[in-house]
Amino acid sequence: MKSKNRGKLTFRQQEARAAWIMMAPALLLVGVIAIYPILRTFWISFHEMNLKRPQSGYPFVGLENYAKIFTDARAGQDILFTLKFTVVTVLLEMIIGFAAALIMNRTFKGRGLVRAAILIPWAIPTSVSAMMWKFIYNDQYGMFNDVLYRLGIIDEYKAWLSTSDGSFLALVITDVWKTAPYMALLILAGLQMIPDELYESAKLDGAGVVQRFVYITLPMTRRSLLVALLFRTLDAFRVFDLISVMTGGANGTESIAIYSYTQLMTFLDFGYGSALSVLIFVVVFAISMVYMFFLRKDLSVD
Repeated sequence: MKSKNRGKLTFRQQEARAAWIMMAPALLLVGVIAIYPILRTFWISFHEMNLKRPQSGYPFVGLENYAKIFTDARAGQDILFTLKFTVVTVLLEMIIGFAAALIMNRTFKGRGLVRAAILIPWAIPTSVSAMMWKFIYNDQYGMFNDVLYRLGIIDEYKAWLSTSDGSFLALVITDVWKTAPYMALLILAGLQMIPDELYESAKLDGAGVVQRFVYITLPMTRRSLLVALLFRTLDAFRVFDLISVMTGGANGTESIAIYSYTQLMTFLDFGYGSALSVLIFVVVFAISMVYMFFLRKDLSVD
């Protein structure tokens, strides 16, 4: 009997084999589209590959391209700007998104319309919203100057995108306007999972608004908040299209992604450009692991 059943698969094994067979085309597609380019980029980053000097060939240079990053002042400035942009935008988006989620979670007339309308900025493509806000910031006919002038905040129209501080402020406002609704949507999903009985019990025990927020709302939404922070941090650190359209990296607003693109497509230095791309990949992967550690720790506690 054992010899007869030895070659037969159990029901669970048959399901697993069927699942792998059905996933094989998707896995193959992912391997071709995503995994191979990543591995190819890693390989190129260890070689000197400058298409302006094809006669030199593509010699192996080891970690020379990576060592160049630490001596490249422009790369250092771009990394610092990218980190600054990431911290400021994600922090503001978290605060505004949380406030918007709290409002949308309340019961009021027209709540469905508000929830749909708040997602419009997030639904607009980044390049389109960047062009729109670039028009708004125009120093002669832009609405941003007109509103500030009418409110008495400024005495004359300013060219916001022509200075370092003005460009950074404009980029932050645009990015927060576009992606804070996305943060609010993710946090709202966590708020809707909180039973109303918890708030009712807290009220009966004499807990105020601040106490209910600190001891009920924040702990119960920590998973949704961590997921939202994970997605937004990764997107903010890889920012490219927003800055490319609005400032082109001028006035000290060049991100590390734009610098990598410049090395690859303008200077045709594929070796150094690939090393910069790998650096972005490593940082993004490290950020993901940090957030996943806290998420896993949070799940293990529960």
